[in-house]
Amino acid sequence: MSSQHTWADEVWQDPNGGSIVLHGTLPTIVYPNAMRPRLDYHGLALLESPDVVDLWEQEELDEAESNGINLTHGLISGGAFSKYLEGLVTLEDIQGGRFPDPEPRRLQRNADRHGRHVFFIEPLADDEDWSDFLTEEAKAVSHWKKLLGMIRMSKRWKRFVKHHLFLVEQPPKGQSPNLSSASVLAAAWWDMGQWLITPELALRRDERYAKRLRGALKFLRDEYGDDACLLAVVHMPHRHEVLKALEAHPTHEEISSTVTSTLDTEEE
Repeated sequence: MSSQHTWADEVWQDPNGGSIVLHGTLPTIVYPNAMRPRLDYHGLALLESPDVVDLWEQEELDEAESNGINLTHGLISGGAFSKYLEGLVTLEDIQGGRFPDPEPRRLQRNADRHGRHVFFIEPLADDEDWSDFLTEEAKAVSHWKKLLGMIRMSKRWKRFVKHHLFLVEQPPKGQSPNLSSASVLAAAWWDMGQWLITPELALRRDERYAKRLRGALKFLRDEYGDDACLLAVVHMPHRHEVLKALEAHPTHEEISSTVTSTLDTEEE
C-alpha cells in the first residue's frame, strides 16, 4: 500500500486486464526530469472536471500579463492552501508556487500533442449523484464546529506538519532534499482538507473516482486489449486512498475520453 510520502509511482493491475499507474504530484511544483513518468501509456486520467483546462489556460494568460499573479493571489487567499504556499516559497532548490499546476498541465498538453485519450475523472455538476455529494460536502465544511475550528487553523496546521515530519521519506537519489519538506507541506494541506469533511464523504468520493478510473481503463482495454495502460495524475497525499479504493474492485463506470485543445508549445 502506498503512503502519503512514497515517491515511486504505484501500479494497480485490473483483474479484467490492463493497469492503472498512479503518478503522485505535489501541487504547484515543477517535477525534475528524472521524476517524470517515462512509461508507454495509452490514456491520461486527471482527477479534475473538463473545465480545468479552461482554468489552466486563463492562469497562463494571467501569468503572461503579470508574472507571479496567481501565486500572490494564493498567498493572500487564506486557508490551508495559503499555508502550503507560504511554506513552499521558503524552500530552495525546487521550483514551487507555479501556476497552472505544472505536472498535470504538462501531461495534459503532452497527451493532447501525441493524440492520447484524456479522461476527466471528476463528474460534471449536472451528475445527480455528484451534485448530491457536493451538496453534502458543502454542508460538512460549513458546519459550525468546523468553522469554529478554523479559528485555530495555525495550531492544527502545525500539528499536521509535525505528524508528517516523522513519516517523510527521502526523495529519489540526486534530487533536492527540500522535496521531502514539500511533501510534508502537501500532506498537511491534504489532511486539513480531509479534516473539513467526514470520512464517509471522503470514502464516497474515492469510490466514485475508482469506478470512473476503472471505466477509463475499460475504454482503453476495448482498444488496446490487456496491455492497456492508464496514467492517472493524483496528488501524492491522496494517492494511497485512491489505490485503496481501486483495490476494493468497485464496478466500473462507463466514461469516454474528452478532446482537449492545447496551444502548440515546446515539448516538456
